[in-house]
Amino acid sequence: MDIRELRYFAAVYRERNLTAAARACFVSQPSISTAITSLETELGTTLFIRHKKGVAPTASAEQFHTLARRIIDEADAARSLFRKPSTKTNVTLGLMRTLDVPRTIALLKPLTARSDVALRLVGSDEPADARIISKSMLRKDEQFVALWSERYVAALPPSHPLTLKDKLRTADLAGVPLIDRCHCEQSAFFGRAAQRRQTAAIAQSEDWAIALVAAGVGVAILPEGVARGNPDVAVREIEVKVTREVGLAYLASAPLADPLKDFVGKLQKPRGPDRTGRRAGARKTLSPSR
Repeated sequence: MDIRELRYFAAVYRERNLTAAARACFVSQPSISTAITSLETELGTTLFIRHKKGVAPTASAEQFHTLARRIIDEADAARSLFRKPSTKTNVTLGLMRTLDVPRTIALLKPLTARSDVALRLVGSDEPADARIISKSMLRKDEQFVALWSERYVAALPPSHPLTLKDKLRTADLAGVPLIDRCHCEQSAFFGRAAQRRQTAAIAQSEDWAIALVAAGVGVAILPEGVARGNPDVAVREIEVKVTREVGLAYLASAPLADPLKDFVGKLQKPRGPDRTGRRAGARKTLSPSR
């Protein structure tokens, strides 16, 4: 096994999806599949069980991930040990508050791994060289490089009666205590039924909304990546297709710093076809929603 295979394994473990892992590693899906097959052969065990929505790690993968992560981190530390100090390029990146943790880590690592970059993070509404935002937040003077699209789902306390349903309608949440957020995505789901909503709390962040749901305070409508990343809540689909497209935005009139040019170049690099036959770099056009 080599370090590249371990990185691919870690990406699949994090994303729970081969196509998403390929996007995160800037390679084609067959490269990811080949690496996982090679590791499974060498280790003599099955690491992932494939299902219609992606993959699920086996007990062997859970055990192996701790060791693989340690090897990757030590390799990164060794690589930077003897690097000569260089002049650093200051890069200010704006992040919207509703990003989930695994994707945030995957996005920032290509920049934090560079010894020639001094990275500074600010809010999405503050001056920055580039911003990671929902497309609905794009300004007229900005270019946009799409990263991923995701739907919204309902996050519920695990013991909530509505967990008995596979998909929730607006009417199901009439009179149910809700965790509102400082964003407007929920309006697309509730529509005219907004006056029937019973707000139990207003969360300032996605993590706070998840915590309140886990504590049993109410139900929240959240991006799927945020909701599914927490084992303390139950997740259910909603009948209205509410989605958001997330990407990198930057001023069209201002030159990008070299590290960001490299970053954008990797994001725009064409990739091989996925299992659906659609190129992994291609994305469906979505109606912007926040």
